[in-house]
Parts: sequence; structure tokens; C-alpha cells
Amino acid sequence: MTRSDIAPALADLSSHRAQLDRLRTQDLFARDPRRFERFSLRLDDFLFDFSKHKADARTIELLVALARAARVEQRRAALFAGEKVNLTEHRPALHMALRNLDGGPILVDGRDVMPDVRAVREKVAAFAEAVRSGAIRGARGDAMTDIVNIGIGGSDLGPAMAARALSPYCAPHLRLHFVSNVDGADLADTLKGLDPAKTLFIVSSKTFTTQETMANAASARKFVADALGEAAVADHFAAVSTRLDKVAEFGIRPDRVFGFWDWVGGRYSMWSAIGLSLVIAIGAQNFEDFLRGGQDVDQHFVSAPLDRNIPVVMALLGVWRRNVWGEATHVVIPYDQRLARFPAYLQQLDMESNGKSVTRDGAPVAMATGPFLFGEPGTNGQHAFFQLLHQGTDIAPIDFLVAAEPTDADAGHHALLVANCLAQSEAMMRGRSRAEVEDILDKQGLSKHEIAALAPHKVFAGDRPTSTFMYRRLDPRTLGRLVACYEHKVFVQSVIWDINPFDQWGVELGKELCNRLAPIVQDAAKPTTGLDGSTAGLIGWRRTLSA
Repeated sequence: MTRSDIAPALADLSSHRAQLDRLRTQDLFARDPRRFERFSLRLDDFLFDFSKHKADARTIELLVALARAARVEQRRAALFAGEKVNLTEHRPALHMALRNLDGGPILVDGRDVMPDVRAVREKVAAFAEAVRSGAIRGARGDAMTDIVNIGIGGSDLGPAMAARALSPYCAPHLRLHFVSNVDGADLADTLKGLDPAKTLFIVSSKTFTTQETMANAASARKFVADALGEAAVADHFAAVSTRLDKVAEFGIRPDRVFGFWDWVGGRYSMWSAIGLSLVIAIGAQNFEDFLRGGQDVDQHFVSAPLDRNIPVVMALLGVWRRNVWGEATHVVIPYDQRLARFPAYLQQLDMESNGKSVTRDGAPVAMATGPFLFGEPGTNGQHAFFQLLHQGTDIAPIDFLVAAEPTDADAGHHALLVANCLAQSEAMMRGRSRAEVEDILDKQGLSKHEIAALAPHKVFAGDRPTSTFMYRRLDPRTLGRLVACYEHKVFVQSVIWDINPFDQWGVELGKELCNRLAPIVQDAAKPTTGLDGSTAGLIGWRRTLSA
């Protein structure tokens, strides 16, 4: 049963869908020569085109009514006011403060947090510039050439994604590496070829207890200590953490520890000191431009009318497809090789935030929540899973991302890349009918029998909804805008689904069981009594293989 406050709005949308079902998206373009203008939104050069969705003016009107029924505007105000919107952890979610560059106060429990935010930002910038200039050196006096960020989840995905996306802006004399997996191969492959005397490790863990991160940090510490001596650890490590005691035990000096706050969730932490590796790579000014891009969207999100608000419209179109059309998957295709990690970053942002089955007050949800999200850069995805997107039995809405101009890339290649992006969005909408296929095959000289046999395989249903982001080029400010748009989209959808997007209790059970199983896996003498039959059997088989 749908939550009562939005039930009438959803019923109106369901009835409206039945009317649109009789049309094709191309019919909507035929009816309205200005459709692209009416169904696209702009923030300076940053454009969001949703005209290829099966939606008309009435659709948007009904979706906005849904947002108002769900009290999106009120919940948005609570978010920005620093209220404890993360109900289960009794915390605000104020990552927007990290990119507040205008100096206005932002309050948490009546206290302005901006002086602390600015102080950490300045400390990060100063340290980063010292590493970049060579003022900070290793134990033997060498300038750093390699920076290794050790983290996992939000302490890895955001900086790793952004560093790759902004590689043309990275210092040419520095190499950036990211280690996240507890699989020893991740760290081992990273350390190959690195000179410990010229390597800086950044351990990113708020509590300094994250299992995977601390296992990798301990191995990295041994790498330095074995090569340079125990005393060298202090010269080759920095930390992003709030646990000064544990950081000190590890051997990291207080002036190389950078903190953040419990109102910064992991998957929103790239804007904080967690972005230290990124600041070192691209420089403080470029990082500020990245922050400014996020702030651009924050200001747009709180001021633009709902029907002209990019994150709100993104969210409402997602609800339209998820809850009215019943589509469980969302696909993100950046036509930019440097955005290769952007879909993985969004997987955490979206699925960890909105992968919930209870409402904010703990009752079972009454409607489907977050979609499964995946993606791959174009054109690689076209030669992998686009077959299913075009002709599969399920429909998956797609976001395309593309720059008008390349950044440090061949202009001819880029024109071909853009053409591929536009061709795919057109093909998803248009499809190809049986009659069109038969006409093409007839002109190719096939017989009627051959046409009858082949034609069904070449039909494309079309009417597959896509949105397209287009911007001048992928620079730090544009990346900031993209990330913030998706952050606020996820928040708006959580409001409509009445769930808490800022906790992630679903990751806890696996961690607890791992802590219980690790001693049994490590010590073959320990009994498997009390384990389920499959787990006990797998541990036994591993012991056989490892004997």
C-alpha cells in the first residue's frame, strides 16, 4: 500500500501513463517543435536534456505535485538548515558546508561550522602545495614522486574517480595511486616499481579502524620501515582521520593529520579532507573550482522552481520510471574515458543511500526504492551491454554524459565520440519498426523468405528513455556540478520514498560475520562447529586445497 500522503499523486501519474502509452516519444516531438527547449534545463554552459523521455507538460506538472505532496521543499530546507536528517545516527548531513565558499554561516546545534571547515581546507591546501613544490620531502631528502591513497568506499571511490576524471589537471611530476581492496594483490601491484624514499602514503579512515584500510596501511608501513627504517614512517605517511590517538600509535605526526566531522557521510566526503590526494594532484586552486561547481548546484537546488530544477527533475524522472513504469535499473554512460570510474562512484552514492526497505520511522516501505545502477564509458558499452538496452525485454533509463569540447584529447576523435553519443540516444528513442526493417532488407536484394526469417531479429522497439548532460568541457567546476546534481537527486528520491539516505546499516552484518570467520579461516586448527553447512564446507575445502 502506497504511503497515504502521496497516494493521490501517484494514482494521477498512473492514469496519465495510460494516456501516454498510446503515443511514441517521437510523436511528442512532432506535436511540439520547441520540445527540446521546453524539456531541457541549463546552468550556464551545463545542460540537462530530458526531451527523449516519454513525458509531456502534464507529466512534469503531476511529478511536481508528487514532490510537493512528499514535502520535498520542506525536507530540503531541513537538510540545509543542519537538522538531524540522518535519523538513525542522530546527525545532520551537511556536506554542502564543505563547498560553501561564500563565507555565510552554516549551523550545527547552533554553532557555525564554517570557521572549522575553512581551517581544515587551508591546512589541506598548504600541505598539498608543499608536497607539489617539493618542500615536503622523504626521510632521505627526496621530493615525493608518488602519492598512494589507502581507503575504501567513500574514502577511495570519490578521490579515485575525480583524479582520473581530472587527469589533464594533475601535476605531471606526481603519480597518484589508490589502494582499497583487502586483497593483497591490490597493494602489491601498486607498490611494484615505487621507491619508498619518494612515496607518500595517505591513510583515509575516519575511525582508523576500518578493517581493509588498516590491513593495507600496516603493510604499507612495513614497506617503508623495512626499506628506510622505523623512524622514516613519520616522513612518509599522512592521515585523514578523527582518531588522533590511533594515528599517533601508527606513527603519524599531528601536523599531518586532517580531520572532518560526523556530519560528513563517507560517500559525500570527497569534498572534505578525504580529497587530500586529489588536492595534491590537481592543486588547491583547481580543487576550489571543483568545490565551486558543487556550490553552483547547491544554490541552484535551493532556489530554482521545482519544474526548472535540475536535481529535482532528475529525481522525479527516476521516480516516474521506477514507480510508475516499474523499471528497476538505471544506467549511466559517460562518453569520456576519464569518467570511467564515475558509474562506480554513483553506485555507492545511489545504492548505498537509497537501497532501503524501511521508512524513516522503521515501517516497511510501500513502494520500490533505489534502482540497480551500472555503467561503462561509451563507446565501450556499445560493444558490451547495449544489445540488451536496445532489444532486451526490460527497459533501463539511461543518462548520457558528454562534453562539447575535448580536454587534452584529439578533436577528430572527440567529434566521433559525440556523434556516437547522440546516435545512441536517438536510436534508443526511435527504434526501428518491422516495416522499416523489411524495406531495408528488400532494397538489399533479399528474398521474401529471407526477409521474413531475418526481419524480427533486426527490429528495435525504441521508446527507451534517455537523458543527456552536455557541457563545454570536463574541468574541475563541471565535475563538481555533476557530482552535486546526483547527490541532490538521490536526496529528493529518498524524500519521495520516505527513507533515510544517510545511513548504511546494510554493510554491517557482513563485517560482523567476517570478524567472526577470519580467525577460523586463518587457523586450520579451529573448529567450524556452529557454522552453516555451506560455510563450513567451503572452509573445509579451502583447508584441503591449502594443505
